[in-house]
Amino acid sequence: MKHKTEVRSSGFTLIEILIVVAIIGILSAGVLVGLGPVQRQGRDARRLADLRSVQNALELYFGKCTFYPGSYAAGGGCPASFTPLTGTDATIWQNLTQSITQAGIGVTQVPNDPSAGRSYCYTSNDPGMSYVIGAKLEDANNPALSRSVSGVVCGSLTCGTGGVYCVQL
Repeated sequence: MKHKTEVRSSGFTLIEILIVVAIIGILSAGVLVGLGPVQRQGRDARRLADLRSVQNALELYFGKCTFYPGSYAAGGGCPASFTPLTGTDATIWQNLTQSITQAGIGVTQVPNDPSAGRSYCYTSNDPGMSYVIGAKLEDANNPALSRSVSGVVCGSLTCGTGGVYCVQL
């Protein structure tokens, strides 16, 4: 009498593979949800650093030109500044970038907001002796907001309200 020998192949069944894939999917979704606040904080930290960088560039510009961009003045070897400060925040920021990079002060780039579709704001008074720069932060409870200028209008944003951080000189 012949005995049947069982042939068992080693490997995973389809069910086992589907369970493992489901577990990996659940774990990765949890990690992505957990990283959301960290990413927002990172973008806000970059915004604050960008504004400090722009402040430095504005001071270099003022040191050479004796006025801040956006005034009606021109001279001192500086390119004609963009005037008047009208248009969208993005347009004004682009004009500011052009004024700073063409002033011959060693600044070749001005940072932009890290999120697509958003822009920093800039405004200067008519004689070009002061300015306000600002950014809308994603975290409305960011501790930096306690150091923000309040009630000043910067482009389409009102400083100190709704998570808007501004620096004024």
